[in-house]
Amino acid sequence: MKKKKSNKKPVKKTAAPPRNSHRDLRGQLVYLLKGGGAHVHFMDALDGFPAGKYGTFANGLPHTGWQLLEHVRLAQWDILEFSRNPKHVSPDFPGGYWPKTPMPPNDRAWGESVAAFQRDLQDMVRLVQNARTDLFARIAHGQGQTILREALLLADHNAYHLGQLVDLRRALGAWPET
Repeated sequence: MKKKKSNKKPVKKTAAPPRNSHRDLRGQLVYLLKGGGAHVHFMDALDGFPAGKYGTFANGLPHTGWQLLEHVRLAQWDILEFSRNPKHVSPDFPGGYWPKTPMPPNDRAWGESVAAFQRDLQDMVRLVQNARTDLFARIAHGQGQTILREALLLADHNAYHLGQLVDLRRALGAWPET
């Protein structure tokens, strides 16, 4: 039996463009650090948070908005500084990672904390994006940590507390339901 000839032209195979796995990884880390893939970004949870409720506890929830914001800011700052500064000394755990009061100390403190959070997040993003940063090398002054691990830790920690902020705002009746 003769084989039937096909009228289809052979598909010309082209080589896939070369992939830069380190560049791709950096891109995915930045996406994750900025809240990529989440339904809400960290700034969504902070924007519109009523000033009169910064220090308010909600029934059944352990922290105020101020406590969560400051905790995330302090932990993020510590992770960033550990990642880039061999002389950095981390705060005492756990007390050094939480504000002393449930309310901001003054009217400017919330805005200053938000600005510092954004600035430190951008600094971590720049560290990850920098092609000279070896994501896999052990941090010389650490105990086996790498920049990759620290970036993942930061993204995970921020995401956890983002959920707490959203729950708090819902419980306070201050979350825009859509």
